Amino acid sequence: MLRTLMAGMFLAVYLLLLGPPLILLCLLFNLPGWIYRVGLTGARGALVLAGIRVVAEGLENVPAGACIFVGNHASNADPLAVASVIPRRLALLGKKEVFRIPILGRALRLANMVPVDRADAEAAKESVEEALEHLKRGVSFLIFPEGTRSLDGRLRPFKKGSFVMAIRAQVPIVPVSVVGAQKIMRKGEFGIQPGIIRVKFHPPTDASAYSLDQRDELLERVYAAVASGLPEAQQPQQ
Repeated sequence: MLRTLMAGMFLAVYLLLLGPPLILLCLLFNLPGWIYRVGLTGARGALVLAGIRVVAEGLENVPAGACIFVGNHASNADPLAVASVIPRRLALLGKKEVFRIPILGRALRLANMVPVDRADAEAAKESVEEALEHLKRGVSFLIFPEGTRSLDGRLRPFKKGSFVMAIRAQVPIVPVSVVGAQKIMRKGEFGIQPGIIRVKFHPPTDASAYSLDQRDELLERVYAAVASGLPEAQQPQQ
């Protein structure tokens, strides 16, 4: 619990001290990359204070251009862990509620993050179109297509949205297996347990080789790749 409080306090102070001046600078000079770099530095600091070590495997599989990273999702620590080891600026599709938080919401917008309202189909479509524009400008995305965190850490079925995005944007998908995060920060729990999160990047799948009618085939291929990097305890429930 002490580590949880330390990490939370660090992020709160970090955001309050650096958020307003950074947002002002980005507005004045149009520098969204600054938001991401400073935010990532804060995230890495919080991981260290929480006693979480992230080990990356397969970084040589990350392509040079824009792509979509697709991974399994069992913990709130997943986005921080994956982003902390990817050597480039990322964008995410996030819950709209997060974008309502003062300072943070504005910073996320400036960093090309895209809010999603899953309860509003029309608004969700608009979010996808916004994300596509970012992809076409060379911004990579990190997406967890299970839609919500797994309660037991096991891989759940993927939703199709991210695969449609990849096909339309003609960008590769990099399957990502996140191992051990469910032991560190379980869904429904506030406390953080120290430990190791392993992030494995698999060879990219060329989405441009698939048509929209073949999106299920693309989904199944990426799903199998993500599952191949997970231990037995995180394999899909039979």
